[in-house]
Amino acid sequence: MNALAKIQQFLHCETPDAWVKNALDNQALLLLDHANCEKKAASTAINLMFRYVGDFDMMNKMSRLAREELRHYEQVMAIMEARGVAYEQITPGRYAGELRKLVRTSEPGRYIDTLICGAIIEARSCERFAKVAPFLDEELQSFYLSLLKSESRHYEDYLTLAKRAAEGADISARVQEFLALEKTLVEGGDEEFRFHSGVVQ
Repeated sequence: MNALAKIQQFLHCETPDAWVKNALDNQALLLLDHANCEKKAASTAINLMFRYVGDFDMMNKMSRLAREELRHYEQVMAIMEARGVAYEQITPGRYAGELRKLVRTSEPGRYIDTLICGAIIEARSCERFAKVAPFLDEELQSFYLSLLKSESRHYEDYLTLAKRAAEGADISARVQEFLALEKTLVEGGDEEFRFHSGVVQ
């Protein structure tokens, strides 16, 4: 089973076709929010490195992840600039914020849950790149498909770190709880289109 197939099996639902239509109708906004997502992903990784010092494996994985996400951020910005897409301030989508409402407030639960959230967000990003890519122009299609390998590895890194942080405890029920919520966010409606939004009617 390839990496994308594993991610599709991991997630509780597929991105709706209606979201793809939203994306195609809002390609400038797709790029803008994608850039913001890459920047936020790098920031999340760096925050973990500061908050949980001493775990060399985690810090190495997050350092590499942050570098890759910032490189993707630069690549998206270059595409935006070449296409005349302005980099404007926009509000973040509710997706990540809603997922993080489930994160426990005490340790080690907070750390484990944050890693689980990271895994799910990276998995959904990978799935969406693959879902929308066939409908985009050649440049964007090639770029989005080029991101699949790193995004799938980021998902695996986060999930591996979460399992290790649990020190032998089974986290599968906790993962399923987050995935159930994630399914409602993906299949539900949203007022504004964003990279991780539900369907905008």
